[in-house]
Amino acid sequence: MSADPAALATARQVLAHLGVTVTDLQSAAEVLVAVPTVAEYLPRVIAAAGPGARRTHGTYWERMAAVWGDRRLDAVAASDVEAMKQQMTATARSRRNNRNGRHAGERVVAARAFYARAIADGLIDALVSPAHRVAKPRRLPNTHRALTAWELEEINAVARSSGNDVSLDALMLRLHTETACRRGGALALRLIDLDTANGLVRLTEKGSTVRWQPITLDLAGHLHEHALARGAVLATDRLLRYRNGQPITSRRYDHLWKRIGERLPWAAVHASLLTGYAIPP
Repeated sequence: MSADPAALATARQVLAHLGVTVTDLQSAAEVLVAVPTVAEYLPRVIAAAGPGARRTHGTYWERMAAVWGDRRLDAVAASDVEAMKQQMTATARSRRNNRNGRHAGERVVAARAFYARAIADGLIDALVSPAHRVAKPRRLPNTHRALTAWELEEINAVARSSGNDVSLDALMLRLHTETACRRGGALALRLIDLDTANGLVRLTEKGSTVRWQPITLDLAGHLHEHALARGAVLATDRLLRYRNGQPITSRRYDHLWKRIGERLPWAAVHASLLTGYAIPP
């Protein structure tokens, strides 16, 4: 059936009035067809993301692919994102620092990172991004506080009187007490990061931030002796090490705080409120 010439003429007038050509419409249709599904696009997002983004958002990106995998990016609605946020908040894993699943909700809305990549790739328009149309929950005030003098004394007493390597635990706690560094910063310390002459350690922490932190010469000396006695030789060898010469891992912190919590009930109850010792989640 041939098109009505009068209708075609009217359509051309409308397009001309809008400043749109038939070629524009064809190009738009091609783009529409080329929009990938969530599952198809996820590998590209992961490949372009840094380690921190993958660690923070990876679980939620996988959840998106599981629930919306066969949908095109532009077929997910803001209400879908809101529903997932509510579901993840309700089913958030209970932790000592749990805040009624609020952080789970924040991270689902961090699907914005997923859609921000799609916007940058020209696959969808910023105005129609469903993730950016859902309000991000306001962060609650930080509940962390510093340790009191007696809390610090009790924690150190337990660390020095229990466990299978009290000298290592005591050194770890002293390092965190003097530097207030994060767990990752302590684990990353190498021989080259220790300046025993000037009492400094070079800490590489969250966001790849680097800082030279003053410490006492006594601590610097003990760190150096500890590393050498446990097999550190090269400048890039880790400082904190087990008796067998292997560098410690985050599991050492897990075991340490589990032991402290078993002997100090107040520490187990208030662990999420304490700072300065890289309290585990």
